[in-house]
Amino acid sequence: MKHQITLTVNGEQWEGEVEPHLTLLRLLREKMGLVGTKAGCEIGECGACTVLLNGEPVQSCLVLAVEVDGSTVETVEGLAADGKLHPLQEAFIEKGAIQCGFCTPGMLMASKALLARRPEPSRDEIKKALSGHLCRCTGYESIVAAVELAAARMK
Repeated sequence: MKHQITLTVNGEQWEGEVEPHLTLLRLLREKMGLVGTKAGCEIGECGACTVLLNGEPVQSCLVLAVEVDGSTVETVEGLAADGKLHPLQEAFIEKGAIQCGFCTPGMLMASKALLARRPEPSRDEIKKALSGHLCRCTGYESIVAAVELAAARMK
C-alpha cells in the first residue's frame, strides 16, 4: 500500500506516492533525481547520505520517506544559490578537502548544520560534528580546515 506525502526539498514542494519501505535516500535519488546525496553503506555507518531534515543533519538511508511527510529537506544541490557556491563549497575546493568527492555532500551538509548552530565552532566541535563521516582520501585535516575557513568567511 502506497502513502501520499508532501515535503519541501531545496525550497521546492514535492508531492507523490511512496512505498512504506522506501527510504528518504532512495526517494531523493530515484524519484526526485537528486543524486548528489550519495548511497554509501546504507546502514548509517558512513555519513555519505547526510541531508538536513528540518535543519538537522540526518542519515537519509535510515529515515523512511513516509516519516518526512510535511517536512523540509535540504540536500547538497540546495547549497549553491543564484549560480554562486556556498562558502562551505568554496572553502572545500580551496583547501583541497574534495578528493574523490564521495563523502563531500554529507560532510558539507553536516558542516552547514554545525555552522548554523555554532557560527564560530572550535576545532574539536568541528571534529565532533563530522564524526561518523568516513573519508578514505583526505585524512580529514583539509576538511576541518575548510570548515574553519568557511566559518571565518561567514562571520
